[in-house]
Amino acid sequence: MPRARTTTGRLAKAESEAFHEARRTYQRGQHLDDSLRDGPPDVTEDEKLLQFPSAEAGEFTHTDTWRVLRIMGEFIEGFDTLAGIDQAVTIFGSARVTEDDPYYQAAEETAFRLARRKFAVITGGGPGIMEAGNRGARRGHGRSIGCNIELPFEQRANAYVDTLITFRYFLVRRTMFIKYSSAFLIFPGGFGTLDEMFEALTLIQTGKIYHFPVVLFGRAYWSGLLEWMRGPMLTEGKISRADLDLMLVTDDVEEAVCLVVDACKAQGRAIRGRAQRWLAGGRRPVATSPRKRRR
Repeated sequence: MPRARTTTGRLAKAESEAFHEARRTYQRGQHLDDSLRDGPPDVTEDEKLLQFPSAEAGEFTHTDTWRVLRIMGEFIEGFDTLAGIDQAVTIFGSARVTEDDPYYQAAEETAFRLARRKFAVITGGGPGIMEAGNRGARRGHGRSIGCNIELPFEQRANAYVDTLITFRYFLVRRTMFIKYSSAFLIFPGGFGTLDEMFEALTLIQTGKIYHFPVVLFGRAYWSGLLEWMRGPMLTEGKISRADLDLMLVTDDVEEAVCLVVDACKAQGRAIRGRAQRWLAGGRRPVATSPRKRRR
């Protein structure tokens, strides 16, 4: 029996039609920030990946199979482009701030000082705090990297990016941020900033990464969130008290820079220590009376 005539088929068709109608309704009523995006909305690759499968099973299977290959290709491109990075820091924050904002100026100065200490600076490649980070890196003659993302409305790369990679899939982009950074500097931002922050905290909490500081810049801005964490989250047992120590909060540019530099040194020591323990455990015992091999 054709799939569309089964209960599952009718459900898939209804879900697909509802999805597209909801999207059309959203597009008719949405108001987006023109400083972030240009032109009419397009269907992004992330949207295609996450939408309900079509009623045609064969088409669905074929489409997702090729999508996996495209994701793999993006990983390869990212690894090839960023493979030469020695030490780097990723700076996150709002795309909506302008250069006269104090947080923009602080982000630029922080990136400048890190670049002078031979750190590459990675951002999302867009405007606002991201632009400030790339601008400071260029001013400090460091490597300025932008990991841009395909959005329904185009996000322009800022003018201070030297190495630009544009990703279709958030999961690939997020991997690059984590893999090639020694620390995250989180300036005030919105949902995207919080997404990256909590992703890093989850990886630290679960032991996937270590000696990785998450530095929150701006005590006043982050105080409400931290108070909520110390309140309901902690008192109701959703997190432990030690989890609160995974974040460092500062208003001082030099302190933020020192935290990143110290973390990078700690990472290096930890890696060398693990390598030495691995070599010691894998070394063969020396024979007391070695014999020559017969040829």
